[in-house]
Amino acid sequence: MFEQTFKNIDDILHKDAGSTSELDYTEQTSWILFLKYLDALEQTKLLAAELEDKTYNFIVDEAYRWPTWAAPKTADGKFDHNNALTGDDLKDFVNLKLFPYLKGFKQRATGPNTIEYKIGEIFGEINNKLQSGYNLREVIERIDELRFNTQAEKHELSHLYEAKIKNMGNAGRNGGEYYTPRPLIRAMIQVTNPKIGETIYDGAVGSAGFLCEAFDYLRSQPNLSTSDLATLQTSTFYGKEKKSLAYVIAIMNMILHGIEAPNIIHTNTLAENISDIQEKDRYDVILANPPFGGKERAEVQQNFPIKTGETAFLFLQHFIKSLKAGGRAAVVIKNTFLSNTDNASVSLRKQLLESCNLYTVLDMPGGTFQGAGVKTVVLFFEKGAPTRKVWYYQLEAGRNMGKTNPLNDADLAEFITLQKTLADSTKSWSVEATSIDQTFFDLSVKNPNGNEEVTHRSPQVIMEEIAALDAKSAEVLIGIRALL
Repeated sequence: MFEQTFKNIDDILHKDAGSTSELDYTEQTSWILFLKYLDALEQTKLLAAELEDKTYNFIVDEAYRWPTWAAPKTADGKFDHNNALTGDDLKDFVNLKLFPYLKGFKQRATGPNTIEYKIGEIFGEINNKLQSGYNLREVIERIDELRFNTQAEKHELSHLYEAKIKNMGNAGRNGGEYYTPRPLIRAMIQVTNPKIGETIYDGAVGSAGFLCEAFDYLRSQPNLSTSDLATLQTSTFYGKEKKSLAYVIAIMNMILHGIEAPNIIHTNTLAENISDIQEKDRYDVILANPPFGGKERAEVQQNFPIKTGETAFLFLQHFIKSLKAGGRAAVVIKNTFLSNTDNASVSLRKQLLESCNLYTVLDMPGGTFQGAGVKTVVLFFEKGAPTRKVWYYQLEAGRNMGKTNPLNDADLAEFITLQKTLADSTKSWSVEATSIDQTFFDLSVKNPNGNEEVTHRSPQVIMEEIAALDAKSAEVLIGIRALL
């Protein structure tokens, strides 16, 4: 039922002139879904208070609550079409009254780690894009069908929301930066193995996929106490995100996964001078896929000892500085980082090897990231001791990966198993740190077992080869005919 509801919502958004892409569909679904969730949360808290004979103070004033403006009901619980705003009346209420009221929560909140502050942040960052109040009414009524009452319902909704984020990534444009394949995230989490009580951080949080999967991983641990659950809710997961849409999606994604007031800050992580990072600002575990290919301005580069315009290299410096001593990190980066000979790449590899134990490099096949024609590796490192030995694993999916053949958990099963003992195989091998060149610190993937890194040919080269083969075949056919 929920899946059909989401499909119906997309169909409505598709015909509205204000929503033109998968990114718009996800954004517009997100803010309406959030308000429906907020009402369900308030009703749950009201019921709990009544059972304890206490008074519950609503977060949202009555005029702006979901049952008042979005989904009024008759005495018998049916939708009250007579009192439901629609058309221009609905659009004007949402744009001119509802959004300004909700945006004001940021100033009225007691602190940034409250749900009131998150409400203000979300509605200060996005706008209603639906141009037709009638389409808006249809979307609201579809979302009103959704229920958040049970854990099973929340679980199903979180999966559907993840699917929307994935579709947004597959749609191209800049959507891909919000989506890291979940099987890869789960493998990174299993290797870093976070524990209850440790802090987990993603400074390029995107859609919060790393934090949501880490929450699911820790939430599934056996024999969790009430104190453990409270720790997971309030003081485990932390993130920063620069872009407004990604920030909103991250908040909604974490809420649907079960974290009531996510510790996500809307900020440019790289605007922070890393020399200002103190012990209180550091984390036990860092999981991230920072954006690569971006070019940061000179004033941003001044925040880092190794100057470079490459966004991912600045993030890697930030992550190294943000780890506690003994902390672990798993970071996705372009594979060219391992062998580039520019000063920034060489200096950063040197810093990584000297200040951290780079214990594992996972080499990912092409096509891992939809819409991004780059090869990547995952760096696994621990802060506080220099690298002694690097264990490499070259993932071979055995197929051309793409939208119809995405990365799956089975693809990474062998990696996870072998990584536990850093065992050698046809796909894995170890390199002693003492054997690494001390001039360029080249860390490129060179499998000594015969599985050299595959060089991906350009479409032009492939077409030229096909043309050459066709010409050769034609010559063979002419020779055969001459013999007949």
